[in-house]
Amino acid sequence: MRSPLDLLIELARRYAFGDLGALAPRALPDARRVVAVCEFGQRLLTLDAEDFAHRDDARYVPAELRRRAHACHMPQTPRERPRGALDSLRPAFGLLLEVIRVRWDRHELSPVTAALHIAAEYLPLLAFETVLGHAGDPVRWPAGLRAPGSRFGALEDRECPHTKSAKAAAERTLRVAVEPPSGWQAYLDRQHSQVAGALAVCASRCRTPCTALDWVDPKDREDLAARCRVARGFAESPVVRLRHAAPVGHGFGVPSRAEVLEAWERSRARLARHEVARGALTDDGFPLPGLPSLFSAVAGAPIAPSTLLADTAAHLVELLAAERNGERATPVRDTA
Repeated sequence: MRSPLDLLIELARRYAFGDLGALAPRALPDARRVVAVCEFGQRLLTLDAEDFAHRDDARYVPAELRRRAHACHMPQTPRERPRGALDSLRPAFGLLLEVIRVRWDRHELSPVTAALHIAAEYLPLLAFETVLGHAGDPVRWPAGLRAPGSRFGALEDRECPHTKSAKAAAERTLRVAVEPPSGWQAYLDRQHSQVAGALAVCASRCRTPCTALDWVDPKDREDLAARCRVARGFAESPVVRLRHAAPVGHGFGVPSRAEVLEAWERSRARLARHEVARGALTDDGFPLPGLPSLFSAVAGAPIAPSTLLADTAAHLVELLAAERNGERATPVRDTA
């Protein structure tokens, strides 16, 4: 007969961090370490990026796992260092892919559509990373966004094709670096993704160009525009629109695996009409075949599913196996 610890190990292997963290105190004389690692894993699984660098992790979570999570963390003040996902979104998109794979395997389709929606919102910044040198950090915006003749963030300018909300977000991003942490956090929560969309419009759809993107090297502009067109196409694709049928959207239905796959097939067929995105038709073994290739095409760099969740689960298995075998795990020392 299987022991309680065997069952906890099975939960760890299934990425059931929340359930494992709740049940561990019933089976372990001292469950603090296991519970802390479970809370860390659950934040990753739910894409709680503002808490990927939680101060309580240092005591129990290995430094290497914390370092990799921090690369996906969204800094909570303008001065926080390192800059995490504002330095590069590539680690965060790798985690998004891993979350999609885990949720797919667990038949949790509502979180799959939510992760796709998050990817769609920030995909333009992944494209801009090649020319910015960072992932849209308002602290490091190029001076050219404010150059004479730029309409970026000009609230009353009727020539600019941005919506009112996009104009407000663009205007806010030009000054948010000097706001207090509360203002910075409000901007990240409500407006940063709109800035991503605004930049995509500037690069790929504006019929009345201003000087806002004149700082981009001319030889890079067409490539950037092509990748931004793909990012905008993904945001408008059938698979992303499925979110509106999920409980977290505007309805009460949750799509089935077959419905998600059918929507993805239609989406990648449309996106692959763009030469830069033909890799979306690749059958790469991912649950949504070609999605890593699509993200890589927009990024202009390889984007593969991370192993951060898998390695966190493996660490939990090691801790639980040591308890089962009568060994007490050595406390983690903070070497980060």
